[in-house]
Amino acid sequence: MTALIPKPGQRDVRLDFFRGLAMFIIFIAHLPGNSWFLFIPARFGFSSAGELFVFCSGLASAYAFGRVFERKGTLAGLQRVAFRIWQVYWAHIGLALVMITLSLAAARLTGIDYARQLGLDWFLAEPADGLLNLVALGFTPAFLDILPMYLVLLAMLPAMALLGRVSRWLPLGVMAGLWLIVQATGFNLPGGQAPGMVWFFNPFAWQAVFFTGFAFGMGWLKAPALVRGWLFWACLAFLILSVPVNFWAFTENVGVLGAIHDALVPPDGKTNLVLPLYLHFLASAYVALVLVEPYRDRLHLAAPVVLVGQQALATFMAGIVLAWMGGMVLDATGRGAVPMAMVNLAGIAGLILVAALARRYKGGEGKATTKTAERNEAARPGQPAAYPQPAE
Repeated sequence: MTALIPKPGQRDVRLDFFRGLAMFIIFIAHLPGNSWFLFIPARFGFSSAGELFVFCSGLASAYAFGRVFERKGTLAGLQRVAFRIWQVYWAHIGLALVMITLSLAAARLTGIDYARQLGLDWFLAEPADGLLNLVALGFTPAFLDILPMYLVLLAMLPAMALLGRVSRWLPLGVMAGLWLIVQATGFNLPGGQAPGMVWFFNPFAWQAVFFTGFAFGMGWLKAPALVRGWLFWACLAFLILSVPVNFWAFTENVGVLGAIHDALVPPDGKTNLVLPLYLHFLASAYVALVLVEPYRDRLHLAAPVVLVGQQALATFMAGIVLAWMGGMVLDATGRGAVPMAMVNLAGIAGLILVAALARRYKGGEGKATTKTAERNEAARPGQPAAYPQPAE
């Protein structure tokens, strides 16, 4: 069995690599009218970079927060999680205000109703209620659904970590139970762009992806051997069979394939994380890990991707803003092949630049090495070296 848990003092470069890929894909997917969207993984299967981002966040949270509950106790764990919730909450509010301001300013300059495209009609019609709901997470502009969900998942984390002390099966049972309740009742939180709507990413469904990653990171679940055995070929067959169902049905949505797709992934399927999405992501993750395993020690050669993954929160926020601004640029230049390529490449370069600046601001966080861990161990004989917190 191959664990997904790195040795103390080491970073798992696979985590940073795949989070970096998710950041680039999320940017491409959020750029309005982007022809490059036709080539992202979500076009060829049920799951998307969203599942990858949430899973990696759960895995990283096990390293950054779950281990604190084990090493330093409940109070220290609660303090660490509360501080992270504080950071992410204000990051979300700041990002929302930036997106609203950009939309209103661009609308005045161009005459294009970017406010409506961002889903601000109700917010602008009822500004008092809009601001209150924005602060209470009851109003989320378009493209800004994922951080509120992450806040709820972080709030759930201490309870899951404490249940895991009693038995590793307890948090897994709670995870499955919550997901089943959503599938049976559609239970969700009120939110979205207007009263009567619900959160696009239902946190009580998506916690299944997050806490699956968390469970691997905590050692509650053991990863299967990363070999090209029967499991690999079964997962690969599932992924291949999903291509025509998703790609052509998504393109045309007619005939037998369209009917199969709608049966497997109904209109609220993404919101409530229906089973085909969850299974497709797990199959994708396993196949990707098996294919990457022989080159695991070389992933550091993809330094820009790893760097972006190490600074996931900063690059996620930057990616949303850059995608929105890139759409405005394309509205002015047209969406020909050359301007489309230039805007996409500029956005990708922007993510790398933001990641480099974030790392510099943090003083090189995320560069923990085995030698560092050895020095820590030598300085404190008999005590475990400090576990590095993945940069987010």
